[in-house]
Amino acid sequence: MRVLWAPWRMIYIKKASEAAECVFCKASASDDEERDLVVRRTQYSVAVLNAYPYNTAHTMVAPRRHVARPELLHDREVVDLFNLVKEIIRAIDEEYRPDGYNIGANIGRVAGAGIESHLHVHIVPRWLGDTSFMPVLAETKVIPEDLRTTLTRLRSRLGSAGSVEKTAEGPRVADRSPEHL
Repeated sequence: MRVLWAPWRMIYIKKASEAAECVFCKASASDDEERDLVVRRTQYSVAVLNAYPYNTAHTMVAPRRHVARPELLHDREVVDLFNLVKEIIRAIDEEYRPDGYNIGANIGRVAGAGIESHLHVHIVPRWLGDTSFMPVLAETKVIPEDLRTTLTRLRSRLGSAGSVEKTAEGPRVADRSPEHL
């Protein structure tokens, strides 16, 4: 049996149980995208960098509506969510050129969900050799880039297409809102 050790996650686990505010809801409504690590918002979804990443550019994509499970999403939310997943993957491919990805959602605490009340999809880029001796010998994960730098790099690849403009009527998707949503 292989064991995945992630001792750096303990900081997150301790903070998650104390968190009074949902990070995805906060990011969806945020006026400070830098502080909340918002990579992109669309009409129905939000992409944020993981503040406790497994790897550089570890991004989470969540519906803007606070739901815990995928079957609670409307079809338009599912389409928007996975269109944003695709967009983030393209941006990471262009900027970082990873060798592969781990992509998935953990539903429920027993499945590994740190934030179980708000569905989110993890996008974790992977490179050959990205598990160095540090986690094995020193119980330390080396993330070679500051989160603000990662945020700037990914946003530069995304441009403005698909960003949400705030209007008096609420958020509106610029440029790419699918006709059927």
